[in-house]
Amino acid sequence: MRYFGSVYRPPSEAYSLIVQVTYGCSHNTCAFCSMYKEKHFALRPLEEVLEDFEMARKTYRKVGRVFLADGDALVRKAQELYVILDRIRELFPECERVTCYASPSSIQIRTEEELRTLREKGLTMVYMGLESGSDQVLQKMNKGHTAAEIIAAGQKVRRCGIALSVTAITGLGGPELLREHAVETARAFNAMNPEYIGMLTLMVEPGTPLYDWVRAGQFQLLTTQQVLEETKLLVEQLDTPGSVFRMNHASNYLNLRGTLNQDREAMLAEVQRALDGQTELKPEGWRAL
Repeated sequence: MRYFGSVYRPPSEAYSLIVQVTYGCSHNTCAFCSMYKEKHFALRPLEEVLEDFEMARKTYRKVGRVFLADGDALVRKAQELYVILDRIRELFPECERVTCYASPSSIQIRTEEELRTLREKGLTMVYMGLESGSDQVLQKMNKGHTAAEIIAAGQKVRRCGIALSVTAITGLGGPELLREHAVETARAFNAMNPEYIGMLTLMVEPGTPLYDWVRAGQFQLLTTQQVLEETKLLVEQLDTPGSVFRMNHASNYLNLRGTLNQDREAMLAEVQRALDGQTELKPEGWRAL
């Protein structure tokens, strides 16, 4: 397989065939993000994409999952995505799912008819970053969208039959916006009712505006105790039946998992045990992105 620059994927795509459909991220100005900084966003030539799938068929006996990289594969023209998905079905009849990252912008430009066609042709799920349900936090972090716009994009995906996995970041509002960030993020999840909810914990990466803000004293990070308090507040507010909740990313101090709403009380009890010092948390040096 041929790759250009660093390639990122969700943790759940660890065993997927990864093929770059685009290079980089179409937004790539979020203040907290260090991904894709070494390359400009571009559409990969369609011929090269199809060639990579041909190469994979010759190399791998079985391909059960495919992840279309980089940061925003859905931004390609719908007709080109149809060709890519048709080729995947042709070459890998054993493939059970095809997924990709999607930004609110790329979802907005797709008509519902196009999204439904993409689902019919095999696009089973998209990963979308909410980051926060607070407009104050989103604006400060230069997400490029309001919470209402992100919610509308998520609802659109679900209406069209594509599964939705949404992530947010604990600590992104700092101490000043701790409560607003938690409550409004939960409210956004509730409005979308995605199949999957993923929570990361903020890590500050060199080369990002956030890194400079922290060094200059313009942004204060949450303490571990505050991260747990924010997590508890968020989980208390969640009301999204059937959503699989995962807080098991390498950045998290505490691993938490369950299915909402049935496991909410058990998860809250686990957070409280951590707050009471009864659960061992991940050491700072073990956290990673």
